[in-house]
Amino acid sequence: MTELASDPPDPGADPPISAAAAPGLTLVATPIGNLGDLSARALATLRGADAVLCEDTRVTGAMLARHGVSVTMVPLHEHNEDDQTPKVLARLRGGARIALVSDAGTPLVSDPGYRLVRAAIAEGLAVHAVPGPNAAVMALTLSGLPPHPFLFLGFLPPRAGPRAAEVARLRAIERAGLSAAVIFYEAPHRLADTLAALAEELGADRPAAVARELTKRFEEVRRGSLSALAAHYAGAEARGEICIVIGPAPEERGSAEELETRLRDALAAGMSVRDAAAAVAEATGLPRKQVYAKALELGRP
Repeated sequence: MTELASDPPDPGADPPISAAAAPGLTLVATPIGNLGDLSARALATLRGADAVLCEDTRVTGAMLARHGVSVTMVPLHEHNEDDQTPKVLARLRGGARIALVSDAGTPLVSDPGYRLVRAAIAEGLAVHAVPGPNAAVMALTLSGLPPHPFLFLGFLPPRAGPRAAEVARLRAIERAGLSAAVIFYEAPHRLADTLAALAEELGADRPAAVARELTKRFEEVRRGSLSALAAHYAGAEARGEICIVIGPAPEERGSAEELETRLRDALAAGMSVRDAAAAVAEATGLPRKQVYAKALELGRP
């Protein structure tokens, strides 16, 4: 939703203080492919920073060099965030202006920085943000699927067993009432297997989209059912950064009848009301309170 200012800006007034001029930690979104997507405010913030925290100094260094920015870069990644956080906090306490970037996109979204941000907030230190590119949101808007509500789940586990368990957990949540578009990131070499697993658990006809190389020369968004996309990428090589967007789960008809049938079968097998409710809730993914209330109703003489 766009908010309009009640009064036009005064051309003679001093410009507002930007994040570049303010002490504290500033999260700066960077391009996800097209280097021209770095905003003027992001560039000013990076130029004015005392240090830039980055995942890979080679990646960030190339971006900064393209814009003629010379600033101290400090690596901050998954393996050193705990060690770096106290050092960064000490600099912030002293009034330093520290920028945090990821290799691409909005910091913290499947990238390092969350532990540092939480620590800074806990100490009452200033935390700012400069918004910008985000692959998940861009993929959602290009997918043609309902844009809200949506659920971003990052990367699925790389191994087949844990991945299947995570997708099954998502399906259970959907059976419990979640109706939202779902967004994943995925690596190219796992795309076909992941799509096949999603189709098996979430439904072959579930509408979806695969977006890759967003903002880059070979940008592509392929739309179709999960089974059709799985079949395509089983024989087609996928390259680049990939987002999978899945449409909301369809409304399930007959779920009330299925719940009642399962409970009656469990009670007829000699299970107590409590045990029957627990077993059926586990099998269907429905809320335990809902299942228990129905079991009580069926168990009354």
